[in-house]
Amino acid sequence: MEGFRLSKRLWIQSMLSCFVVCFLNVRAHQLIKGRWDLLLENAGVSAMHMTLLYTNKVLIFDETLAGPSQISRTDPPCNTKTPAAGEDCWAHSIEYDIATNNVRPLHVVTDTLCSSGSFASNGTLVQTGGWSNGDRVTRFFTPCSDSSCDWVESPTLMSSRRWYASNQILPDDRVIVVGGRRSFNYEFVPKQPGEGAFQLPFLVKTNTIDEENNLYPFTHLSSDGNLFIFANKDSILLDYKNDQVIRTFPTMPGGGARNYPSSGSSVMLPLDSANNFQRVEILICGGAPDGAFKKATFNQTFVEALKSCGRMVITSSNPVWQMEDMPSPRVMNDMLILPTGDILIINGAKQGTAGWQSARDPALRPFLYRPGAAMGDRFRVLAATEIPRMYHSTANVLPDGRILVGGSNSKFGYRFSGVPFPTELRLEAYTPYYLHSNYDFKRVAITSISTREIKYGSKFIVRFSLPRRPSSSIRFHAYAPPFTTHTWSMNQRMLSLAATTVVKGSAGHLVGLTAPPTAVAAPSGYYLLTIVNGGIPSKAEWIRFIN
Repeated sequence: MEGFRLSKRLWIQSMLSCFVVCFLNVRAHQLIKGRWDLLLENAGVSAMHMTLLYTNKVLIFDETLAGPSQISRTDPPCNTKTPAAGEDCWAHSIEYDIATNNVRPLHVVTDTLCSSGSFASNGTLVQTGGWSNGDRVTRFFTPCSDSSCDWVESPTLMSSRRWYASNQILPDDRVIVVGGRRSFNYEFVPKQPGEGAFQLPFLVKTNTIDEENNLYPFTHLSSDGNLFIFANKDSILLDYKNDQVIRTFPTMPGGGARNYPSSGSSVMLPLDSANNFQRVEILICGGAPDGAFKKATFNQTFVEALKSCGRMVITSSNPVWQMEDMPSPRVMNDMLILPTGDILIINGAKQGTAGWQSARDPALRPFLYRPGAAMGDRFRVLAATEIPRMYHSTANVLPDGRILVGGSNSKFGYRFSGVPFPTELRLEAYTPYYLHSNYDFKRVAITSISTREIKYGSKFIVRFSLPRRPSSSIRFHAYAPPFTTHTWSMNQRMLSLAATTVVKGSAGHLVGLTAPPTAVAAPSGYYLLTIVNGGIPSKAEWIRFIN
């Protein structure tokens, strides 16, 4: 009898232990999914284009010729209800203040539909191209601490029409503008005297008849200073200084195209000081099978999107694509580098392509992709949003680690009824697992930075507080926020900086960090500095790398 009681007691203890483990596993699984919060019911403008400014505000705009938006301009002469000839008083651009959750209407004149952008070293957004009267225009937005800043448009036209082009900031602080519809060339902003556009036969080769699939080409500045360009399913390395293609990479497998309108997405995985920022690896996920755009446009047949991702080390002597599958198909997906160095795949659809009413079956659940995990264990499926984010949706990483998500407009103009996916004006935030209070014991708070203007190769001191001793896996990330539109986050870049031993002092911990060696590793400009302790990031602080 005593043995029976003991056996029963052990069985109960075993079951309780199993229950506790199962409960903790379920809770951990729920934690990693994150959560969604509605920020604004009506931002006034649909977020076709979005970018984070170093003033902790977000610049959002759509297409100028879309007709009435849901917010009025307040600039002169619109505050007197007498707009300039040929213009109305509807705003098509706003500045969103993260801290106050308010928006300020702005005034952009020429049409910005499907345009491109990148930041100059002083934090000014250099914004190029668009449609109709905007296809050869360059615009500038210089952030300000008050409400005085607005768009400035250049009277100097670009050499070619830039509709669905891509921008990349270069080490010399010029911007290279690549491609666009029926523009098989590239050019620079600003130009050298007498300079025009440079022909790029690669864009002719990758242009699919009736579908194109080489628009918004993926561009990444490599560690040798040359430009990696991916279009359709092929890629090259361009020496833009000498107008020469110096390398051709293998065709990406997967049975389809990756660029607009098949619209997958691309990131350059974080660069590391351990190899002097020399190893460059590109990740491309999603897209659509060959012929998908024609089927969606002409037959209203929405084929399943691509499920595959490919990784390639473009600095390897023998580069090859390493292929793997996402948990489900995805097209029109944005890809963002999280403060941890992991990749967030968010927004989009499971069927069809980009284009007016050309997709179905919204992809409501983001994916977390962990580059350092073993293949087969890299993906996690996250919490679902209730808002479909289809064509013309965007997402940006905020300084506190949340993801700002907006847009979705699958019909020309603003349509709130009578279409499968109406114009979406709501702004929401996705909060990843790492911001949960359960991880606060690991969370660093940056208290001071010895200098915010940091020359290449120089050292600077960062002080921070921490509830407990730092983890053995503490890392220091510098992140260049992108200009995001049409699933493509241009100029997105993260670097893991070299650090001295962390020391505890009277005013908290301090560490010495070393800036990247040159503007090739990190083009001059503003970056978000984050301390990642045991996989949990701090709130980011702005720094600027300068010559």
